Amino acid sequence: MNYSTIQISCDRQLATITLNRPDKRNAISYQLIDELLTALQEAERSSALALILTGAGKAFCSGMDLDNLKQLLGRTPEQNLEDSETMARLFRSLYEFPRPTIAAVNGAAIAGGCGLATLCDFTLAVPEAKFGYTEARIGFVPAIVSTFLIRQIGEKHARNLLLTGRIISAEEAARLGMVNEIVSPDKLLHRAQELAAQLIENSPSSLVSTKRLLTHLAGQELEAQLRLAVKENAAVRATHDFREGISSFLEKRKPRWSGK
Repeated sequence: MNYSTIQISCDRQLATITLNRPDKRNAISYQLIDELLTALQEAERSSALALILTGAGKAFCSGMDLDNLKQLLGRTPEQNLEDSETMARLFRSLYEFPRPTIAAVNGAAIAGGCGLATLCDFTLAVPEAKFGYTEARIGFVPAIVSTFLIRQIGEKHARNLLLTGRIISAEEAARLGMVNEIVSPDKLLHRAQELAAQLIENSPSSLVSTKRLLTHLAGQELEAQLRLAVKENAAVRATHDFREGISSFLEKRKPRWSGK
């Protein structure tokens, strides 16, 4: 398949997917979501025993594309629900990918981009990388990512990040458990490949079985939480605060919240 927003390479036992919208800081567009879902399927069908996810340019993924943000204001309730279900499917596809995954975070990973960066089995980041779930700052709800974040860093830390919407450094992300290693920019991809090679030395069937076990352990609880998260994610788009948050963000002004 020809991709416009990503690149994928499968070199024998290693697949690498690169978010490739450097001029847009690899922002998440509807097209990128569709292409990333397809690329994950392609990587799963390949002979690759490990997967690296990274970004082109100076950012890993800066969150939702501005043009798509504008479009959100005109979506119907049915479209909002469909959008939420698609995003949940993307995050779950990465979280449940049957082989080990490594995020090589080369820059900012914000909102949905933070989800992509931290849902991999291993997250490597450059010292300059920034992380954050900023949804509450624009009247949105980080519903889907919260399901996974609580599992990663615990409820108290998750509440801190999700309710404040603050941006944190790679160092703090590592302290919280969102990042495994901090690596200099010139060594980031090499270190990711080195880690992948280490994983590939293990039994392929054991790796697949272990990933499957971890997925099944999350099982029904994750399914129920995601169903609730999808509904909440879609419902908030009907609120006045959501529309005001998006509008003020696009107009670069301070929001005037109504609480409705």
